[in-house]
Amino acid sequence: MKHQRLFKTVSLLIVLALLMLGLNIIQDVVRDRINNREYAVQSVVSSLAGSQTLIGPALVQSCTETTAIPNGKKVEYTTREFQRQLLPDSVHHNANATMEERARGLHRVNAYVLHDQIQASFSNAEQFAQPPGSGGSERLSKPPAAGKTVVSCEKLYLTFALSDPRGIRSATMQANDKELSVETGTSLQRYSKGIQAEVNTSALKKGEPLNISLKLQLLGTERLAFTPIATENKVTLTADWPHPSFGGSFLPTRREVTDNGFSADWEISSLATSSSTAFNRQQALCVDHGNFEFARTMNAAASGEDGPCIETMGTEFVNPVNIYSLSERATKYGLLFVVLTFVAVGLFEVLKKMRVHPVQYLLVGTALCSFFLLLISLSEHLGFTTAYAIAASACAALLAFYASHILGSIRRGLPFAAAIAALYGLLFVLLQLEQTALVVGSIALFAVLTLVMVCTRRVDWYAFGQSSDANPAKQAPDSTKEQQA
Repeated sequence: MKHQRLFKTVSLLIVLALLMLGLNIIQDVVRDRINNREYAVQSVVSSLAGSQTLIGPALVQSCTETTAIPNGKKVEYTTREFQRQLLPDSVHHNANATMEERARGLHRVNAYVLHDQIQASFSNAEQFAQPPGSGGSERLSKPPAAGKTVVSCEKLYLTFALSDPRGIRSATMQANDKELSVETGTSLQRYSKGIQAEVNTSALKKGEPLNISLKLQLLGTERLAFTPIATENKVTLTADWPHPSFGGSFLPTRREVTDNGFSADWEISSLATSSSTAFNRQQALCVDHGNFEFARTMNAAASGEDGPCIETMGTEFVNPVNIYSLSERATKYGLLFVVLTFVAVGLFEVLKKMRVHPVQYLLVGTALCSFFLLLISLSEHLGFTTAYAIAASACAALLAFYASHILGSIRRGLPFAAAIAALYGLLFVLLQLEQTALVVGSIALFAVLTLVMVCTRRVDWYAFGQSSDANPAKQAPDSTKEQQA
């Protein structure tokens, strides 16, 4: 009898190890599908456009300073190149995003078309009408005399930087209601991608602000962000997507989310952000970890740069039900499913004094593992909720049929199947919860433990199995009587 118990214990441990190996293989399959989706998203991004971050507008002018230094009878010249930059006093984005879903095989990507009308004002733009410096500084028309410093500046550009200019469908710029000729690229060192337009410095008048109007039609995927580099920043964003995830360094001051879309407003003062300083220093954007969890560090921190990063505000167009993340979470409960099911079968063995072979345990556990494989495969075609219902119903029906035979009657198989169905229902609830999943799961486990302890409170574990193992001959007449009856 002792050898039989030892054999069964070792056999169940081997069965459990095999099922754990199967669950690990299924988890690898889920991770592989997640990697396939990431590859599909990157494939769409590489041929369309990535997430968009809008930086600007700003006035930029490249200049060269030349100094003549006397050296005995010779004159040596030193040059220094720098940029003059002027950030706007106010910027207002009136943006609307229209979703255009793209797909690569089974995988869908949330793409959007942004229509943005940008109004900006520069109150001190007249400073670009004259070269910088004073005293010994003058325009460079010929080599400077000894001891003189002259400054030569190139054209003045209105610059608007983008993270991925491939998404530009159309762009127009106006300065004081006069149309500007838009060019590709920018003269900024770090933010070289985007658009720019030459501004005639002769049109800049003292005491009159430079008012800029920019209309932009832009294509992007999954995320959209704005940078508050002006003194006063205001962004009004509407979209026909009902599942936004607002992020960045600033949340909206007002937002409204409905079944048809959302609208949000941001109002940021330069007193609340260091983005203008970071822009003037040509620092990088704040680190983006994929879902707008921004850190107060820079992308280029590894290169030893110091200073603040450019903060952003915006949203991510998320899918409310991510079948891959839900499937991955579900497989993490696989071992718990197997253990609880084995406990349920063990209770029937103890309370009803039945025998269940380790092979039967293995088949029951394999059916449980197949649920997770059915879930991930069906959810790619039918949606997560429908796939979950089909996979759970199929596995519960299969286990009800099999349990009715291994437990001796359908009256015992149906309660077992009901317990399995309850486990599937509990798992579905846990997958829908985020903040309270741990507490609900803990309470459920405690309830299961309580039920097991209550059901087995009168079991004599020392005497368990002796009547059936030590006196097998005694059971023969009973079985004979049952056959005669």
